[in-house]
Amino acid sequence: MRLFSDPVAIFRADLVESAYTKRRQWEKPALVWAGLASVQPDRAFEDRSPARETAQERLIIYLPMSADVDSVDRITYDGKDYEVDGDPAEWAHGSLRHIRVRAWRVDH
Repeated sequence: MRLFSDPVAIFRADLVESAYTKRRQWEKPALVWAGLASVQPDRAFEDRSPARETAQERLIIYLPMSADVDSVDRITYDGKDYEVDGDPAEWAHGSLRHIRVRAWRVDH
């Protein structure tokens, strides 16, 4: 069994400024890293209301130390885009050095 066997891609968007706000320009993101990771389910849940029905999916993604990932990035896995949730956590000790990322997406 290989430790990292799930293909993922990490994208980053430029920060653009308007008269009132700053936002990421996700229309043309840049690929910053692509390779193999270990993707694990975290949790999924639904919120049903008469006004809106949403479903959230959360993953934990273990990346090699060579991956360039930041809290403002998006990760594509299995054809779906996920937001990085919080700061990536580096584990630089022992033989299983890796970066742990929490990722989430919402369906409407």
